[in-house]
Amino acid sequence: MLDARRLSDLDAFLVDLNRASAEVILPLFRADHGLEDKGGAKGFDPVTEADRGAEAAIRKLISQHFPDHGVIGEEYGRDRDDAEFVWVLDPVDGTRAFIAGLPVWTTLISLRHEGRPVLGSIGQPYIGEIFIGHAGGSRLVHRSGERALKTRACPKLDMAIIHSTDPSSYFEAREQDVWRQLVKRTRLARLGCDAYGYAMVAAGTMDLVVESRVCKAWDIEVAVPLLAGAGGVVTDWEGRPIGQNGGQIAIAGDAACLEQALELTRPGAMPPG
Repeated sequence: MLDARRLSDLDAFLVDLNRASAEVILPLFRADHGLEDKGGAKGFDPVTEADRGAEAAIRKLISQHFPDHGVIGEEYGRDRDDAEFVWVLDPVDGTRAFIAGLPVWTTLISLRHEGRPVLGSIGQPYIGEIFIGHAGGSRLVHRSGERALKTRACPKLDMAIIHSTDPSSYFEAREQDVWRQLVKRTRLARLGCDAYGYAMVAAGTMDLVVESRVCKAWDIEVAVPLLAGAGGVVTDWEGRPIGQNGGQIAIAGDAACLEQALELTRPGAMPPG
């Protein structure tokens, strides 16, 4: 059992991790970021000096303060991933937005305790925001201070503002069918915000996010504690808790909205890619 005092200390450390990564990333945003293409099965799969440098900075701080903790990161893989505490990192989620100069990329950092995500943050340092939380509560840390995060009521799917990053590129045919049905059944659909969309559900400005099975653990685990603390819910497309290997995800601010969305997502549910 993770006691409240220890969780509070880790929460404060998570803010420090965001600030350390921001020091690396911000000088490279809208500048010479050293773009490379990892290529492979994904086609164009960009990575920059910001991705690698920020993850290295985060890992260094973790090793200095918590040498017994494990780390799983997009850029540098797994280290002691069977430890009691494991940090899961995506230093620049939304690298395509980053290289296009759009300030909707984020730094994603979550913490597993005994295999379960218990703490998470979505940082957007160019705007000056850290969305951070756990089951006991979530908040927005910004340049002027802090405020609590709370999802909004949206009991009917036809009232919902929904988001997905890029269905035309990331969704397989079954998933695209689901997305088209969701668009028809909801009030407004937005695209292209990556994990910043999760933060908007936690902040109460959007209602539902669905993402495809290409998502990895570092793409989505932050949503679990952040949304729990803001009053939301996170499941896979069948309504089950998300697993440690990523996959399809549904994030909602209102459980009633999610239940209606799941009626549409279940036929498109697939194992992680």
